[in-house]
Amino acid sequence: MKKNLIISTVYLAVGLAFGVFYREFTKWNGFTGVTTLGVGHAHLIALGMLVFLLLTLTLKNDPILQSWKYKTFLIVYNIGLGGTALMMLVRGILQVEVFKGMTLSSGMDGMVSGVAGLFHLTLAAGFVFLFMVFFEMVKNQKEANKAN
Repeated sequence: MKKNLIISTVYLAVGLAFGVFYREFTKWNGFTGVTTLGVGHAHLIALGMLVFLLLTLTLKNDPILQSWKYKTFLIVYNIGLGGTALMMLVRGILQVEVFKGMTLSSGMDGMVSGVAGLFHLTLAAGFVFLFMVFFEMVKNQKEANKAN
């Protein structure tokens, strides 16, 4: 329970810092267009802080927190979300720099998209493990109700 609350707090802090970076970086560079930096903070707050805050409130001290499925979810999901946020940062900085006149090769653009896609897949795999945890919880509750 405490681990989920700490993770939630970290995602809140990183999400807020991401938002400040977006505002200041684009202002400093005179960029007024649309960039991936504009949605990065919302992703971190929604997929990071809110998900783990809800897990804190929902799971509390449930024994499922000790299962391999939940531990796998923590690792896979955090790698996926952290990597996705990192690639949003890279993509957003490149978008601002291209605005200033930097050229971006199609290979570089494709590489950023490919790596971002891999992190999105990792994030999706994390959700699969989370749903496995929820299905196991429902099964355990059903078995406990039958025993009573």
